[in-house]
Amino acid sequence: MGLQRWLVLFCFIIFSSIANYNLAQVHDLKQQELDRISALPGQPAVGFSQYSGYVTVNEEQGRALFYWLTEATDNAHTKPLVLWLNGGPGCSSVAYGASEEIGPFRINKTTSSLYLNKYSWNKVANLLFLESPAGVGYSYTNTSSNLKDSGDERTAQDALIFIIKWMSRFPQYKYRDFYISGESYAGHYVPQLAKKIYDYNKKSSHPIINLKGFIVGNGVTDNYYDSIGTVTYWWTHSMISDQTYKSILKSCDFKSEKTSKKCDDAVNYAMNHEFGDIDQYSIYTPTCKPSVNKTRNIYPRLKNTLLRPRFSGYDPCSESYAEKYYNRPDVQKAMHANTTGIPYKWTACSDVLIRNWNDSESSILPIYKKLIAGGLRIWVFSGDTDSVVPVTATRFSLSHLNLKIKTSWYPWYSSGQVGGWTEVYDGLTFATVKGAGHEVPMFQPRSAFLLFQTFLSGKDLPKS
Repeated sequence: MGLQRWLVLFCFIIFSSIANYNLAQVHDLKQQELDRISALPGQPAVGFSQYSGYVTVNEEQGRALFYWLTEATDNAHTKPLVLWLNGGPGCSSVAYGASEEIGPFRINKTTSSLYLNKYSWNKVANLLFLESPAGVGYSYTNTSSNLKDSGDERTAQDALIFIIKWMSRFPQYKYRDFYISGESYAGHYVPQLAKKIYDYNKKSSHPIINLKGFIVGNGVTDNYYDSIGTVTYWWTHSMISDQTYKSILKSCDFKSEKTSKKCDDAVNYAMNHEFGDIDQYSIYTPTCKPSVNKTRNIYPRLKNTLLRPRFSGYDPCSESYAEKYYNRPDVQKAMHANTTGIPYKWTACSDVLIRNWNDSESSILPIYKKLIAGGLRIWVFSGDTDSVVPVTATRFSLSHLNLKIKTSWYPWYSSGQVGGWTEVYDGLTFATVKGAGHEVPMFQPRSAFLLFQTFLSGKDLPKS
């Protein structure tokens, strides 16, 4: 009789577990459908599906991250999934990646409607834009102190939890080829998340996240080498005088966590008296007028600098269009955003997060070494007219990986013209994009699309 009871109890537990699992699956699929976007206000007709909404990454503290998925324009079920992250730290992937760079839509000047991006990356991949960490864009936290104690480690961990939970909601993407991409301070976010996923997969017998590699543009990489490379770029591009260049190199200890007054004074003099009224993210294009100064913690070691607005590209005021469009109640309703009534306006970047960033790794190079050894496909690219995280900074940093050259430096071509230059190493490909600023796909959309398409293919950039 005792054995029968144990068998009954065992069967009950098994069937209950199966029932609960099936209920969870039904709930996730139901939530997926609730996240579907029928159409955005002013959107042109499209043939691909869109979803957006929230994934809670910390129940106790109430942190929830907002995502926007734009599926591939055709055969979405066969195309890879690509996560895009913008940097800051504290800037929105919806504002920049989705609306100015690689997403399918652009916002018109009146912010009344959208138009199609001819070179959207969703022509070759399913694009997942994530506003991260909590406090960026529509992403929120119910614990106000989270806005002042965010940093690299928690951002990466929350992003990992997001991906795991998101794939439960979208099981069709489990085991799909998965890549991570991003720019600027996402030079930290992208490799750090890749490492989290790599380590997570190592511990799992059947990993659902099929991470294949990552691609980073104009990314913050190593504080010391980035800083040397940045100041060198300013001098070699005639932005500062010989005297100021020498003064910065003499006064600034880029290996130190703290800056000195002499260093601060030298850098401030360069920016306030020698740069002029330029867009530092794209030194050869016009600025948006009138402009308003904003503090951006973007120079890795020149933390006290006062940067001009992040306006750039063919229309230098495009950021302002996003700030108007994504604050529209009808847009938020269509995107299932701001459902909890966030007590502040949607902004392209969170100044609170930027000013209070907690932990930041001094160098990402050790992560590169680990993931190169792990066999991931890794590409790094640089727009060559960006003075904030310039090509010289990236080249100085990557050179200290001491990688073996597989294919020596050569020009690569886009539409019959030189699109930039590239060198292929054992485990990493580096490429420049000619005439592009900080947001490479915004300035050179055709070349950026070709670069991304080539990255996905696993081939080298075209030599002719």
